[in-house]
Amino acid sequence: WDRCQMLNIKGINTTVGQEKQAGMQEKRVLEDLETPLARRETETLFQEQPETGNQYLEDILLRSYLKTHLPPKVLEEVHQDLERFGNRLLTQIQALSWECELNPPVFQQYDAWGQRVDHIHTCSAWRRMKEISAEEGLIAEAYERRYSNWSRLYQAVKLYLFSSSSGGFSCPLAMTDGAAKVIESLGIPGSLKNAFDRLTSRDPEKFWTSGQWMTERRGGSDVANGTETVARKQPDGTYRLYGFKWFTSAADSDVTLTLARIADAEGQCTQGSRGLSLFFLRVRDEEGKLNSIQVQRLKDKLGTRQMATAELWLQGARAELISAEGRGVAAISNMLNITRIHNVISSVASMRRMISLSRDYARKRVAFGKLLKDHPLHVQTIARMEVQVRGAFLLLMEIVRLLGLAETNLASEQEQLLLRLLIPVAKLYTGKQASAVAVEAMESFGGQGYMEDTGLPVILRDTLVLSIWEGTTNILSLDVLRSLGKSQGQVMAAFLSTVQKKLELASGAEELSPALQQTREAIGSLRQFMEAAGSEQALTMELAARDFSYSLARIYTGRAKPGITEPWNRSGALLMEHAARPDASSTDVCAALRWCSQELCPVAVESGRGSYRGGAALQDSALVFGNS
Repeated sequence: WDRCQMLNIKGINTTVGQEKQAGMQEKRVLEDLETPLARRETETLFQEQPETGNQYLEDILLRSYLKTHLPPKVLEEVHQDLERFGNRLLTQIQALSWECELNPPVFQQYDAWGQRVDHIHTCSAWRRMKEISAEEGLIAEAYERRYSNWSRLYQAVKLYLFSSSSGGFSCPLAMTDGAAKVIESLGIPGSLKNAFDRLTSRDPEKFWTSGQWMTERRGGSDVANGTETVARKQPDGTYRLYGFKWFTSAADSDVTLTLARIADAEGQCTQGSRGLSLFFLRVRDEEGKLNSIQVQRLKDKLGTRQMATAELWLQGARAELISAEGRGVAAISNMLNITRIHNVISSVASMRRMISLSRDYARKRVAFGKLLKDHPLHVQTIARMEVQVRGAFLLLMEIVRLLGLAETNLASEQEQLLLRLLIPVAKLYTGKQASAVAVEAMESFGGQGYMEDTGLPVILRDTLVLSIWEGTTNILSLDVLRSLGKSQGQVMAAFLSTVQKKLELASGAEELSPALQQTREAIGSLRQFMEAAGSEQALTMELAARDFSYSLARIYTGRAKPGITEPWNRSGALLMEHAARPDASSTDVCAALRWCSQELCPVAVESGRGSYRGGAALQDSALVFGNS
């Protein structure tokens, strides 16, 4: 453990040239401090700007993961493209990202002559991001399947690299990917063939983006009870939609999927989720006119200001029914899974970006007579964040690996069950991780972290939404419980079986023995909790839902790697798995040990404290609302 106290973050050591540069900077600062105030060059910059290079080449964890898992031929092609893409991000795309932040969308409701136009003006950099997304195949890659089951993982890696430099364009890409997935799951019906081709196109002139219009005035996640939009069937078989969409991200998209209730001949609609159907619609016609849609206003948001989020009135918008009547929630579930995975990508990418900048700043910033990198406490703080992003990254890779197998019909039943469970678990957990890391990393820059023109507050603001988008932490925790109930315990059995097998196969890794022991104990505690909870009321599990989901995330992220004789492409790769590679570094081992030193099963701890027992809910209510 002593070896791990100073986790050697990749690249934290400086070169001789950097040491000399830092020494000269320190000398200038000290000389300036000795100069009378009136003679100082007050405009001199005291601190150097933190910078990053090629994000792909600098990400040792990413590169080692790809080397471990991808077939050699695939790795060779992917490596070349990712190195090229990393250079493009550095030389072209990052500047566009800042332009998007400085030039947010503007809503023009009327023209100079009083005619209503409802035009959303976006900047040229935002429009260029759309073109780049097509050119790089950021959606196409997953559906062309050039690399079979590895195509989805490769797409996720490119999105991961793109996310922090996308100027918010990751959001419309998430919904575009989700829409393509829904259409593909429907068998790409003839009426949607053109839309699918455009959503997955590499041609900037043809490429479309999609929205996901679900949130209405009465509810966000409560779609079943909150959806008021009505669909009225027309003689030609199409539908007209009437309603109000309260929150529509990327309102400048070309098409969208949305839910509505079909009215019968008497104008009545079935309530609840059974009354919801899924529709596809073009936002504008061939002439660029809105499809019987009025824009009420753009949302004034804390973050993601680069993207137009609007309130929309649907006043007879022409749409096509694409699900079975009353099966809209089931049909759109594929979209939600994809957008939640994109949310995980954004979470991991934002953490990696902030830590990379913090690390570079530690090499340059002089405080109390030495570089920040030479202050043990400062480095320890960055190291703790590094452990979190490593776990989150490997959890992301595990999910997209499983998704790739499922999309190419190579996933076993157990792997499909795992995927169903891990998507909400990963989304809720990484969303919270990202917010915590962003705040901690901002502090590592001191007062500069709070300055708008550094760009650091932008990263923080845009990160905070990641625990809200696509389902809040509590909503997704309850979704985890539903997945357990619907599968009649099969999902949990698959989870425990997978983790247990990996632990057994990794028992020979002596240096990981403390982590293995801690994980075994956590699994035992989790089993005990579930056995005890089985006889409790539903309220007990609801109160435990968040801690239970956290426990699943921490245990799975820390689970172990099979022996080195086991083929690497048969199983997932999380912290202990990664640390058991033949060419694993001491940093990999330290990260695994540190991850497993945290409380891996918080649900058992809180259960032991009586946090979920009878009366706990009443006590919570009294604390919050002052009930007697």
